[in-house]
Amino acid sequence: MIFSSSIFVFGFLPLFLAAYYAVPKSARSVMILIGSYAFYGWWRLDYLAVVFGMSAISYLAAHVAYTTNTAAIKTWAVRLGVTFDLAVLGYFKYTMFAMSGLSDLSVALGGADITVPAIILPIGISFHTFQSISYIIDVSRKDAPPARNLIDFLAFGSLFPQLIAGPVLRYKDLADQFADRTHTPAKFVQGISRFAQGLAMKLLVADNVAPLADRMFALSNPTGAESWLGASAYSIQLLFDFAGYSAMAIGLGLMIGFQFVENFNAPYTSKSITEFWRRWHISLSMWLRDYLYLPLGGNRRGATRTYINLAMTMVLGGLWHGANWTFILWGAWHGICLAIERALGAKSKATVWPALIAWPLTMTLVMIGWVMFRAASVTEAFNVYAGMVGFNGWSLSASMAWQIQPTEIGALILGGVISLFGQQLAKVITYTPSALRLTSTFALMGIACIALLAQTHSPFLYFQF
Repeated sequence: MIFSSSIFVFGFLPLFLAAYYAVPKSARSVMILIGSYAFYGWWRLDYLAVVFGMSAISYLAAHVAYTTNTAAIKTWAVRLGVTFDLAVLGYFKYTMFAMSGLSDLSVALGGADITVPAIILPIGISFHTFQSISYIIDVSRKDAPPARNLIDFLAFGSLFPQLIAGPVLRYKDLADQFADRTHTPAKFVQGISRFAQGLAMKLLVADNVAPLADRMFALSNPTGAESWLGASAYSIQLLFDFAGYSAMAIGLGLMIGFQFVENFNAPYTSKSITEFWRRWHISLSMWLRDYLYLPLGGNRRGATRTYINLAMTMVLGGLWHGANWTFILWGAWHGICLAIERALGAKSKATVWPALIAWPLTMTLVMIGWVMFRAASVTEAFNVYAGMVGFNGWSLSASMAWQIQPTEIGALILGGVISLFGQQLAKVITYTPSALRLTSTFALMGIACIALLAQTHSPFLYFQF
């Protein structure tokens, strides 16, 4: 079940909200837990054991670390809890990658081919792992209060609005809200508005440019026009798919009284890669900073070590996205860019690049990275790179030109305009009469629902992570 599906919008969501508001406030964490397990179990009932097991062990490890007065016990509780979470993630996400590499090495050395097991990756496992680890660490440091009870933490760990694809939440940001949160008509309507915005981003923009990106990336020898068109289409698809999901998650949270962190802030207006990572997938950027970059030493051990820490953090962030060399290289690309900008003074400057080239250079670097991120293999990515520099000519081939639909180009242009000028549009909207904003919200929801009923299955891109 996904948010942009009829069964969710017209079935699960209204039934859950009706049940949630029907029970007393003291039982709402239980209702969230039941609803979230039903949502996740719709995909694979047996994998609920994975979600429950990780949450239960993390809760226990944090509890021991928080209550003990013995430093050694605290240290081992944290180590065992974090190791367990990473081991589960490693088994499901990286076993096939590691075994495939060993098999290739064995064959190259003249040995036998190693059978690679087929392991189904639980959806949202990476997000769940990060949230479980941050809970253990924050509680052990006393940076966050422990959950009031196991039910609250299980509800947090399985919170269906964001379990599958974020934002990456930390319990300390929601602890007070689990204890006491407000439910008002204004907040509920605001939630509907954010959900409608996200649904429209996904269905009207991302899903309409997706076929264009797919066709261009499927070419073995794309031309310059085809390569750049494919990279542009995927850049818009990924932003509106993922930011759309985050908007829906935030909207669903508001409907049940939660205020989640914002996850995107006009990333394609950035004038440096450093600024881009302050605006793109903000919750992940903050997590990587607090639980990887700073523990590695941050910028406290000299310039060279700072550059190494930046690169290592981004490589590990790339690996978190998926068990493929493409993600590792994508992370390395951004790590190198961040290190170069830090060397040029990015920490103290708004942008390290000349004003005239800052934005186009940043977007070029981002799009080059997205090609590697999108490609199924490193070879496929370099086929696109070859096209981007004109190795296969520059013009759009006739066989491709006739397949491009007006809806695809329209969605691409619309996505580009919103990406660059969305904040200005939002400011204008805030000054419109409330009645008009409410009418616009329901009109947008209606248009999105019409598109929803007409669409075929279209999963969110970040479900695979």
